[in-house]
Amino acid sequence: MHLYDAARRGVFPLDVGPVVTLYSCGITPYDAAHLGHAFVYLAFDVLQRRLRDAGHETRCIRNVTDVDDDILRKARELGVNYLDLAAQEMARFERDMALINLLAVAGEPRASGAIPEILTLIGTTLERGLAYEADGHVYFEVAKFPRFGQISHQPREAMLELASQNGGRPDDPRKRDPLDFVLWQPSLEDEPAWESRWGRGRPGWHIECSALVRRDLGETVDVHGGGRDLAFPHHECEAAQSESVTGVALSKHWVHTGLVGLGGTKMSKSLGNLVFVDELVTRAEPAAARLALLGQHYRADFEWRDELLSLAQSRLATWRSTLTTGRASTALEDVRAALDDDLDTPGALRVLDDAALAGCNVASGAALLGITL
Repeated sequence: MHLYDAARRGVFPLDVGPVVTLYSCGITPYDAAHLGHAFVYLAFDVLQRRLRDAGHETRCIRNVTDVDDDILRKARELGVNYLDLAAQEMARFERDMALINLLAVAGEPRASGAIPEILTLIGTTLERGLAYEADGHVYFEVAKFPRFGQISHQPREAMLELASQNGGRPDDPRKRDPLDFVLWQPSLEDEPAWESRWGRGRPGWHIECSALVRRDLGETVDVHGGGRDLAFPHHECEAAQSESVTGVALSKHWVHTGLVGLGGTKMSKSLGNLVFVDELVTRAEPAAARLALLGQHYRADFEWRDELLSLAQSRLATWRSTLTTGRASTALEDVRAALDDDLDTPGALRVLDDAALAGCNVASGAALLGITL
């Protein structure tokens, strides 16, 4: 199998052993997950299915960011406990992902459950001179990591703009460099807080994933990723702090999915231009929703259009018409070859279309893609 690696900016062989470790950045559960989220987790799902088909065992961890500015702000607006809000939205998320037949992940650890590991990791960065304290805050000093920018390949000005858009506060006067990022911060009066050597507070966003990866999968994982919008700042900062401490690569492959748009703009909770899985399955069967997303290459941005759902439903009908023919074909091997070529799901669907039109049974190829006919 060959996959595109964002850090090396090219397609490279996926060199893995019998057990393949994957870390997929999960949701911040303060609102319903939308198609943009589903597109990310579907890519990891298909990757796992092909790896298992090839004889590997997969161990995929998908974290839950339940300590974060967004969820705390939403809980405050609703007047509820942040953990109750997270539990409610995670139940909805799990239901929606089951609708599109995602494999169960090996674990969904929460940031709030890794505070001891987070405190230990922050302490190590301070002891090694990689971070500094200021007024109850702890910041990672990017000047101590010369490879900063290795994943996103963004120029400094672009990184500053992206940091500003994602709550990084480049204008924070406590920072030695505007790109330095927070590892620990004091909590507001109505926010959760934990005791630390630097005062009562809570962790920053990036350190949470570093601690969870190291605790649950080890110092280096085979595949790490999420949506392309996480390349900077999240994955860049995560790799910097992890690799500074361990001295080894955080991930062998950085896999980023494209962004899903609606109405000419990326789907986002802040804009409200969202399409949800549970809405789609009121208009078509769940397999059609999965198939509509599989029709897009995982690295490509695309615009959601309702006709994608109807086209997928028609495609399912054509494939099902072959179930009684009994004619064999090379479709399964050709689907495998397409997936081995940087998870080319559109190519895999074309293989099955051609086989179905030739009157061949395509059930096994569809099953590899997670579609039960």
